[in-house]
Amino acid sequence: MVIAPTSAWGPGSTYCAGSTVLTMSFARIANAPAPRLGLGLAAVGRPGYINLGRAADLPADRTVDAMRERAYEVLDAAYGLGVRYLDAARSYGRAEEFLAGWLQRRPDAADQVVIGSKWGYTYVADWRADAEVHEVKDHSTATYDRQIGETRALLGERLDLYQIHSLTPESPALTDRALHDRLADLAADGVKIGFSTSGPAQADTIRAALAITVEGLPLFSSVQSTYNLLEPSAGPALAEAHDAGCTVIVKEGMANGRLAHAEPGSVLGRVAAETGATPDAVALAAVLHRPWADIVLSGAATAAQVAGNLAAATVRLDPDQLARLTGLAGPAAAYWSNRAALPWS
Repeated sequence: MVIAPTSAWGPGSTYCAGSTVLTMSFARIANAPAPRLGLGLAAVGRPGYINLGRAADLPADRTVDAMRERAYEVLDAAYGLGVRYLDAARSYGRAEEFLAGWLQRRPDAADQVVIGSKWGYTYVADWRADAEVHEVKDHSTATYDRQIGETRALLGERLDLYQIHSLTPESPALTDRALHDRLADLAADGVKIGFSTSGPAQADTIRAALAITVEGLPLFSSVQSTYNLLEPSAGPALAEAHDAGCTVIVKEGMANGRLAHAEPGSVLGRVAAETGATPDAVALAAVLHRPWADIVLSGAATAAQVAGNLAAATVRLDPDQLARLTGLAGPAAAYWSNRAALPWS
């Protein structure tokens, strides 16, 4: 399968794969009121997640109908404030279903947004926040074949970007040539192919994935990684990806809620006071100050959080403030160990 060597979605050279259709989609984002901010639906697609503070953020009765209405509220708020990139996944419970329903309710928005989703994890919690296991990872071709069908059944031709969910260096998706051919087929149909990363070796994963080619041409044109004030280790590799023409999407910019609030005397608290912004806006603004960060995701669970997060676009941090915030970073291994210990709630 040959991937046509057309322009990449993000700025830069064309070492990453792309498509004319998606270049046009990205142009819509570039002209949007909030061109570098997106919305991730992990927090509103299922009753349980690992964001801190969910007990206060979500309805007490997290039925499917209640979560659907919350998802619509958050989507309405984000769209109204200029967000045009929306990010879901097969493992986010009913996120794709909720997104499809919102697109039907908002035909005015349907042609203005770019839709990304992810495959590779299966949601198995049966709509329980207290389930022992919430999702199961499998990067096999069989899982891809099943999940692309499920995604297409909900989103149809509205799917713009399909990403391998949470690649790590040991993932078989890095070496499975049959899978690469399937993804190249999807790219030939006009869907952008990307991957997300997780774990302390994100930089290694990014570099390995971007080296993958099909018939001599790059397979991936987008990378989505965790990057925040506490865990910036993927930064150099993400800068390389951006320079190569890939679109860089940043997830978990608030470290699953750990940067949503700050003590008054803390570094984050002091910078927030100096700028007159809230800690969440400062944390996301610090990511937006990285020129390689094409899109930074909000993982908001309420309309008010959407507004607070998107205020990041107006926060200007001076070199001294950025330097102090950079000092919050710790070892990547410790960050991911702490993240793994966060409770689902």
